This record gives sequence, C-alpha cells and structure tokens, in this order.
Amino acid sequence: MSEDTRHSALQDKTLLVLIVLVSLAFAWILLPFYGAILWAIILATVFAPVHRWLLEGLPGRPNLAALLSLLLIIGIVLIPLAFTAGSLISEATTLYDRVQSGELNLGSKLQRVLEALPGWASRLLARVGVTDVGDIQQRVVALLKEGGQFFATQAVLVGQGTANLLISLSIMLYLLFFLLRDGAMLARRVSNAIPLVGEQKGKLLDKFAIVVRAMIKGTILVAIVQGFLGGLIFWLLGIHAPVLWGVVMAFMSLLPAIGTAVVWFPVALYLLATGALLKGIVLIAFGAGVIGLVDNLLRPYLVGKDTAMPDYVVLISTLGGIVIFGLNGFVIGPLIAAMFIAVWGIAAGGSASTSKG
Repeated sequence: MSEDTRHSALQDKTLLVLIVLVSLAFAWILLPFYGAILWAIILATVFAPVHRWLLEGLPGRPNLAALLSLLLIIGIVLIPLAFTAGSLISEATTLYDRVQSGELNLGSKLQRVLEALPGWASRLLARVGVTDVGDIQQRVVALLKEGGQFFATQAVLVGQGTANLLISLSIMLYLLFFLLRDGAMLARRVSNAIPLVGEQKGKLLDKFAIVVRAMIKGTILVAIVQGFLGGLIFWLLGIHAPVLWGVVMAFMSLLPAIGTAVVWFPVALYLLATGALLKGIVLIAFGAGVIGLVDNLLRPYLVGKDTAMPDYVVLISTLGGIVIFGLNGFVIGPLIAAMFIAVWGIAAGGSASTSKG
C-alpha cells in the first residue's frame, strides 16, 4: 500500500470518527426535546401529500402553503387531541375516586355477570379458577386503582410541567413549519448522505417508506377509528367514561384476533346480566358488526397495495416501544421495526417486508 493510499485511508477513518462523535453530541443536545422533534417529523411525513397539494395551488408561495398546512394540522390533530387528553384524565381520575370511595361496587356487578353466564361458560371459568368473585374483584380493583392513579399522577405532572409542555409544543410547531416548507430538500440531503450505493439506497428508502406508510395508515389510523367508534357507542348507551374506554379500545385493537372485544364484550355481558337487554344486544351488534369489521374493511383501503407489517410485529414492537420510550414508543417501536424489516430485507436481497400475519 502506497503512502498516499494509507494517508487517504487514515483521513477517511478520521472523518468517520468525527462524524460519529459530532452526531452523538448533537443527538445529546436534542435529547430533551426528542418527543417534539419526533412528532414534528411524523406529522410532516403524514401531511406531506396535503402540503404538496396546497403548494400546487399556491405556486411560488411556499411560506403561505406551509403556514396553511400547519394551521390544518393544529385544527384536525392537535386541538382534538388536547380535548381527548383532558377528557381522558378527567374520566380516569373520577373512576379512580369512585373505586377508592367504594361508590363503584365491582363485586355485585361481577356476581351478576357470572350468574348470567351459560352453563358451559361457567364450567370453563371454573376449570381455570375464575369463580371467586372476591378474588376477581380484588384484582380488578387493584388494576383500576393503578390505572386511575397513573392518570391522576399524569394530570399533576402535566399541571406542574406546563412550562415544559408549552416549550415542547412551540418547538414542535416551529420545526414542523420548516419541515413542511423544506421537507423535499432535506430529504434529498439525507438521501445523499447515506453511505450506500445508489441501488441499495433507493431500495432502502423506498421499501422503508412503504412499510412506514402502511404502518401509519393501516395500524394507527385503524386504531383511532376503532377507539372512536367504541367510545361513541359507549357514550350513546350511557356507559361511564366513554373516552377512557375508547382509548383503551384503540390500544387493544393492536391485539390480533381479539382486539377491541376485550373491552366491549364483557360490558355487553354485564348489560345483559343486569336486565339492560336492548343495550347489551345493541353493543354486541355494533361491536361485532361495525367495530370488528373496521379492521377488515378499512385497513386494505388505507394500505392499498402497500405491504403491512405482521400484526405480531406491530404488537410486540409497540409494547416494547411504550415500555422504553413511554407514550412516544407507540410510534417509535413500530418505526424501529419497520427499519429492521427494511434493512434486513435489503441485506437478504429479498423483500423488505413480509406478508401480514
């Protein structure tokens, strides 16, 4: 190896080390606001087609198009989300207070449900040891207390951290404006910086975009729709805390096969057991005929020809992401899984995504 070659190799290694160190330092600086940055990037990605449509109608006025896109996002995403979060915390804390005070007697309600079950169901529960009403009540009460206490604590933390919340929201909106306006240019720069050959780079970006788009449209939007429909029917039937149960159903929709039925079916059984036959029948019909079919009807329409991630990958990556990153992990987990599938698909020389399980 010649002296020039060795010198060039040393320069390349030095540059690589410098890039890694500077990137880690920059990430460390941004870490306190990673949530704001993450959601700015996600919202800019999701609403990029809308922004392009506005930009076509406002040629030569990128600032105005970005501002209108930003106002649209605030109106249809952030404001409804703020109202939902407020209602969720209020309902959860109220439920916690009712359980704590004894106003909500779960023992009698569980007893009615068990008594109303058919013989085969009672025998099945007896085999698995689910017949002790007192034990079931203690477990459910403990679960509700933990959940209610969590939301009550979050409400206090939100109140105490209002300044930080406003700062993060301001950073997200500020960054979102520029990502909308300059997103195409930034995407080209990121693409040029990826140290891969042209064909690999194209495959990686294309297939990763397909998987992410399918994940966002085919998982998150379906979960939101199912949660909304579940909360709506609970509200129409006069069931307490419809927003809380709607959010729970949105998360439960990630469970393959069972999904939202984990929530609405036991409630329907309770309604039937307590004599509210019409409400119970309506809830079962709506749950099976509307909420249950949303996944089968809406997901293919939203995803189209894109390849969705398998349900079990979405579920495990979502739960793991929430454990590690908190609520932001609801998106971070599946995004990392999407990158994993895309990268290994390129490495294996095959498809970057597998068929939906």
